Amino acid sequence: MPVITILGCRMFEDEIMHLLENDPEIEEVLVVENEDCVGIMKKMAETGLVYTALSPEKIPEKSSEAGKGLTLIVYMLELALHAIPENLKKTVYSKVELMSSCSDGILLFYGLCGNVLGKIEEDFKDLGCQVCILKEENGEIVDDCIGAVLGGRKQYLEVLKSCKGVGTFFLTPMWAVNWREMIRTSGLSQNPDDISMSKFVFDYAGYKRVARLDTGLAYEKDFDACVKEFSTLFEFEVTELEGTLHLIENCYAKTKASVFEACPRSQA
Repeated sequence: MPVITILGCRMFEDEIMHLLENDPEIEEVLVVENEDCVGIMKKMAETGLVYTALSPEKIPEKSSEAGKGLTLIVYMLELALHAIPENLKKTVYSKVELMSSCSDGILLFYGLCGNVLGKIEEDFKDLGCQVCILKEENGEIVDDCIGAVLGGRKQYLEVLKSCKGVGTFFLTPMWAVNWREMIRTSGLSQNPDDISMSKFVFDYAGYKRVARLDTGLAYEKDFDACVKEFSTLFEFEVTELEGTLHLIENCYAKTKASVFEACPRSQA
């Protein structure tokens, strides 16, 4: 039975949950147990999705057992990696190497992220395990988690142009509930609880508006409350944006099809 590992930033929790809930070919879900899997495991429990949590060293090697179903391994990584791009690259590369022995394919839920992951597919082309990263139809890697749910770089630019020069901060559901941590890891403020300092930074950067980016997913129940809190604290106007899961779904479907085609164990 083929094995695919989803290795991703916590910002993509909801999108990964969407794939898990809507792929009938998944027969088994394994979660690599660490501090960063707590959120997605909670969502799995709330939706009744059956999974097994295992420490990294307990993840089984690829089996020779044939079958048409799919084993999906979920490995979530910490948000703080974004603070230092080289640390992000080092960590992601090391996890790819680690998971390659138990996976037929690895799909990275990351974008360019400071351009440190732009060559990861090429760097691992001889690994013996297919390594894929979120890409647009034209083969370009997405910029980041916001660009991924807007549909790609073209759509991202169109949205930015529609802002007409007004600095706009984008909040997906996961961004909204984690905005303090993301402000800190992105370097905007060392102490996001110091609202006056964070507000000074936002004002200096020209931010005047927050975009509530609706991905169509409802795993985060406090989305609206968190957007309201954010807009109130920083005195931002709220604007509504509609996201899309097409790019995410397309990348997952392509990775899965490629793995099934290359894996002899998928033929039962």
